[in-house]
Amino acid sequence: MTDRRSIAVVTAGLSEDASTTRLARAIGQAAGDVVVRGGGEEPEVRLVNLRDIAHGITDAMLTGMVPEPVQAAMDAVLTADALVAATPTYKASYSGLFKEFFDLFDEGALENLPTVVAATGGSPRHSLVLDTALRPLFSHLKALTLPIGVYAATEDWADASLQARIERAGAALAGMLGAGAPGHDAAGPGPADGTGSGATGDGGSAADDASTESVGARRNAPSRPDRSARDEFAAVPNFEDLLAAVRG
Repeated sequence: MTDRRSIAVVTAGLSEDASTTRLARAIGQAAGDVVVRGGGEEPEVRLVNLRDIAHGITDAMLTGMVPEPVQAAMDAVLTADALVAATPTYKASYSGLFKEFFDLFDEGALENLPTVVAATGGSPRHSLVLDTALRPLFSHLKALTLPIGVYAATEDWADASLQARIERAGAALAGMLGAGAPGHDAAGPGPADGTGSGATGDGGSAADDASTESVGARRNAPSRPDRSARDEFAAVPNFEDLLAAVRG
């Protein structure tokens, strides 16, 4: 019996029923479904809705003191086994709220954390936001960003191919949790295909393409370094002791 896996789903959607949030949750659910179909225990999906802690994130940026709700959100990411990170597209990049939240993490804090990046936008022309903005951000944090991401333009929500791309990204993330794709031998190699970040995708079957090159040979989730939050003031010396040393 192993500990139950968890997937942190971070969304920067601003409305109560934001398309960004729906997209992020769908990817997390797709990953969980693949794990269950592979005979594993359904992973815990931890939704981190940045809209709910926006003021606290700003306070943390201004004061350096992280409010409890924000710390709880960070801990949900730091202790997760996988991450789905989704943002609306503003000015051809991620939103300020999305960036502020991840600015609170130390460089390398997400080392080796399997991550699917996702974004929504009003036009297919912004689909490169996954590669030009999101991937560099998570590379800086040392996350293990999967080659398959999902961008959903407004028009994509009426296209059946969006669900296929969601399922494909979810299957890739599930593979990093140690679950093989349905109908495939998880110990064998999967198809090498780095597509999936465009606005329309190839519309292929999720069952046919779920075993990606990043997960084919992984039966068990890789070990990862401790990502527990660190108190940046824990090593601050006592000022009175410093003055005493100077006077001495």
